[in-house]
Amino acid sequence: MHQNKGKTVAQCLKARTDYAKNGEKTENEELISSYACDKETVDQEFLLAKQEYLRITGRKQKGDIIAYQIRQSFKPGEITPEEANAVGYETAMRFTKGNHAFIVATHTDKAHIHNHIIFNSTNLNCDRKFRDSWFIALVLQKVSDIVCLEHALSVIKPRRPSERDNRNSYHRVSLRKELREHIDTILQEDTKNLNEFLKRLQESGYEIKNGKHISVRGKGQKRFIRLSSLGEGYTEEDIRKRILREDEICSEEYGKEAEKNQRKQQKIKQSSRGFDLLIDINKKMQEGKGRGYERWAKIYNVKQITKALLFLQEHGIRDYEELEKKTAETSERFDAVSKLIKEKEDKLHDIAALKMNIINFAKTKKIYDEYRDLRYDKDFFEAHREEITLYRASKEAFNRYKGKKLPKVRELSEQYREVLEEKRKLYSEYKEARKEMMDIKIAKQDIDRFLKTEEKQHQIDKNIAQEHVR
Repeated sequence: MHQNKGKTVAQCLKARTDYAKNGEKTENEELISSYACDKETVDQEFLLAKQEYLRITGRKQKGDIIAYQIRQSFKPGEITPEEANAVGYETAMRFTKGNHAFIVATHTDKAHIHNHIIFNSTNLNCDRKFRDSWFIALVLQKVSDIVCLEHALSVIKPRRPSERDNRNSYHRVSLRKELREHIDTILQEDTKNLNEFLKRLQESGYEIKNGKHISVRGKGQKRFIRLSSLGEGYTEEDIRKRILREDEICSEEYGKEAEKNQRKQQKIKQSSRGFDLLIDINKKMQEGKGRGYERWAKIYNVKQITKALLFLQEHGIRDYEELEKKTAETSERFDAVSKLIKEKEDKLHDIAALKMNIINFAKTKKIYDEYRDLRYDKDFFEAHREEITLYRASKEAFNRYKGKKLPKVRELSEQYREVLEEKRKLYSEYKEARKEMMDIKIAKQDIDRFLKTEEKQHQIDKNIAQEHVR
């Protein structure tokens, strides 16, 4: 996102974030989440970070990028708006590595649920900018795909090398590719035969031409495209087979590949944190996992409980009572820091609201005085409805400051900057407290599950021994 001609950076940021936060698209702003900023004042916080960056570094680039936007769409009917927002938040957090403030606004006004993720080009420390590069889109795509797979969501399959052309990746989607994707969508539904498939294709806006070879033509398309020219899996015969579910082997292979990717990501997460939750083997076996999985899960659980015990030893936790006490302490610390951050966010919101009301009051006072001099003329009110309404709203907001002197805009800006800085410092403490709490909780859950499993096994052995005695 760049600064538009004839507009200030503040105006551009407000316009972009306001569009993302549109209440009609986000269910009255219920589907908006944020990181290191408040959704109500995100544009002002982004702007303050840029001003701080200029003060610290003294650098001002020509054609500067003020923010970045990510659009993340999901297959219709596959995800709830709440989960989509959580997926967007996780994607943004991994992509920015928690170094940039961002908001995630989930839009539900289209057939497909989609996220608008906007993150500040300036980092939280206000001393660096986001490093953009030619292949950054591929990195983002990979991060998004990994998060989606972890949430058991479908992702777009990359084209095979034989299907790629010699042009760069940033080209317009071809008509053939669009047709192939549309065929895939129809075939995912319960289609009984080829005639029903062609009927659905026609209902979706494609013109069908029968003959020796079946050809189709979309809206605004000059020529017909033969199904036989679309490649493997899309010829007339291949479509018949797919309708008859003769392609189940391919689906199974794709499922195995997805499971392999999930396992791979699980390993990455384990290595970054050190240990993870133990697997409930009985539950997994009831879900239909094989004996090979059971052997792997037992070895995995042994490794995880070892890591958990080492973690507790490193932190000087020697008995279960101490573990419970430490778990409660870390939870309390996390809750306390979270509460402080919320207080800072509320204070920022109040300062921003008061500042806006003072500015609106100053801008509209002249018009309101004229309206009063005209003895509240109706025609004048209709011509200046917005200005008069803003004046009245500002006047009403000042009622809580009766008997007090209103601060100046400059003082409020300075106060806002100070509170924002305090909030930023709290975020580093928040991340540390959250990590400590999660590590201790996972260790405790692993120990609890291990002790429960041991107790269960001990009871089984005891019962077997009693049977032998009988």
